[in-house]
Amino acid sequence: MKTLAIIGGGGWGTALSCVLATRFEEVRLWVREPDLAERMRASRVNDVFLPGVRLPKNIAPAHSLEAALSGSDIVISAMPSHVVRELYEEMLPWLTPTTRLVSATKGLEGESLLRMSQVIRAVVGDSYRLVVISGPSFASEVAAGNPTAVVAASEDTDVAREIQNSFSGPTFRVYASGDPIGVEIGGALKNVIAIGAGICDGLGMGHNAVAALITRGLAELTRLAVAAGGQAETLSGLAGLGDLVLTCTGDLSRNRKVGLQLAAGNALGRILEATPTVAEGVKTTSAAMRLAERFGVEMPITAEMHAVLNEGRPPAEAIRRLMGRSLREEFVGIGTHRTP
Repeated sequence: MKTLAIIGGGGWGTALSCVLATRFEEVRLWVREPDLAERMRASRVNDVFLPGVRLPKNIAPAHSLEAALSGSDIVISAMPSHVVRELYEEMLPWLTPTTRLVSATKGLEGESLLRMSQVIRAVVGDSYRLVVISGPSFASEVAAGNPTAVVAASEDTDVAREIQNSFSGPTFRVYASGDPIGVEIGGALKNVIAIGAGICDGLGMGHNAVAALITRGLAELTRLAVAAGGQAETLSGLAGLGDLVLTCTGDLSRNRKVGLQLAAGNALGRILEATPTVAEGVKTTSAAMRLAERFGVEMPITAEMHAVLNEGRPPAEAIRRLMGRSLREEFVGIGTHRTP
């Protein structure tokens, strides 16, 4: 594997290009904005999405999908979830069945409720070998070379191990998994819980509240993952608990910042307008609610975040409603996913 293409020149795609540059002879980084791609070629810095981080010499920023994809051994998609289908349809003419596809996007498709790997499959078909990658990984820390561990998951465990071996390096450790469902559900829904964590912090509710929210949020993620066909133990790993803790407590979390701003009384529209990067949890919340309804899974934290984001419910009232729910045993519903 000599040539890597990364489709998506945001912070995450740029960080992946930096940390994986030593693992490939050539890394092609596709950037949607032509002016940004040109500046990146000249300055060797992504001044919009990852300022201050210099691109290694073997990274080639490009605005042309053909230039980025042609002859690539592995293609990582690191674009926002709402453009995955559109971009893969554009990418298809330059993909070949020997190309390994890696989805590094966290989220659910709004209308279909499909996970990102399912969206990709719907476009490219079944002949491609596909892996999803997720885990606790702030882009700026990955690019800086801080130790990071993620998980690569596929139903085809051989290709998951192949990506594990291709991507792992001194600062980027990859674990293999055969449960892409659990990995993708965890990666998508932890963003919803992180908005709630930001609300708790913004309202000054203390560490106890955030710890409770993370723990009960993990129960919600696990119930839904199991109902969708995933494995409960996956959610206790990097793509579940690990990513949940990071996103709910880290100051770099975009979704937690949304919660902080909502707690301060700012309108969601203004928060999103002022944020150049995508907070996936905002889009994922509605899809998660509908997916929970499809599988008959109770997800009270997600339901309250949906009400705050889409129905105008005051954040403090949402927390009061969670605390006032009927009492029950702690572990009811995890194994069967249905609440009695």
